[in-house]
Amino acid sequence: MTAFENLPPEHQGVHLKDLAHRSLRHWGLEGSDLSLVKYRENAVYQVTASGGERYALRIHRHGYHSLAALRSELQWMSALHDSGIAVPEVLPATDGRLLVSDSTEVIAEPRHVDLFAWIDGVPLGSVEEGLGDNAERVAKLYTDLGRTAAELHNQSSRWALPEGFERHAWDHDGLVGEAPFWGRFWELELLNASQRRLLETARDRISRELSEYDRSAQRYGLIHADFVPENLMAENGRLRLIDFDDAGFGWHMFELATALYFIQEEACYPVARQALIDGYRQKRALSDDDLSRQELFLTARGCTYLGWIRSRQETETAREMAPELIRRACEQAERYLSAHP
Repeated sequence: MTAFENLPPEHQGVHLKDLAHRSLRHWGLEGSDLSLVKYRENAVYQVTASGGERYALRIHRHGYHSLAALRSELQWMSALHDSGIAVPEVLPATDGRLLVSDSTEVIAEPRHVDLFAWIDGVPLGSVEEGLGDNAERVAKLYTDLGRTAAELHNQSSRWALPEGFERHAWDHDGLVGEAPFWGRFWELELLNASQRRLLETARDRISRELSEYDRSAQRYGLIHADFVPENLMAENGRLRLIDFDDAGFGWHMFELATALYFIQEEACYPVARQALIDGYRQKRALSDDDLSRQELFLTARGCTYLGWIRSRQETETAREMAPELIRRACEQAERYLSAHP
């Protein structure tokens, strides 16, 4: 643990803001006002320039992605934006770089920093507060989300990857292999013996199904991989995607499962699910055979969140969310296994 990592979150925030102020010089924005938007793993700030222009500045957590992987994320976002998909515009530094590095006396390991055009709107919802009970609004937004997901998958299916492009994979090994991308979820210390057996059984079943599942461009490619309500910004009825930190290669059904996972207990869930499917099919083929794998991918998604807890148990966020994420993952695993006796 570095000196910075040993600091309490509020003290970390002070030093991260210092680093944010320091990094603004790369975009010629010295002296702009900064306000914290979110500090969970990355730190995101709203930047307000002297003329009133607003931007979003992101300081990446140390050691999660390589420099090449972060650059690749920004290259894909730029390509999506150029193709007309509603994602934040990546703003290069004055020297043309998409990504810069900076450090301070306390944050000694250089942190990668990037800047985006500001996105107006409010999150579609949150894991804690849900979507609300306006079925008409939910239907419209999830139809829009389905169309957006399909357009994103269409773009990634035809896009020629730049040289040196590097992102992780939500594939068999990344989900349920010996070293999953977010960790060995079945070894989470917070699980009791019964929960551990349940998840080990589910992992074996998932592994068998994914080993046989097609990875052609029709079903697999670059995905956003984090369609949770707080990453879906609604403005005047239009939906915009933010936060590509977890974007990588994966099955398109994993994308749709992520969009559905945290809203399954909502009253509007049946409306949202059907709207998502209908919207997707307006722009891209989605077979009934693919949809029959929904429980498979919902369960795989739930397992990843337990791996996320296990690899971040020292953080306050992981400690707070652990009981709920364990409950949801185990209930999902039971549904999956009962549907596939």
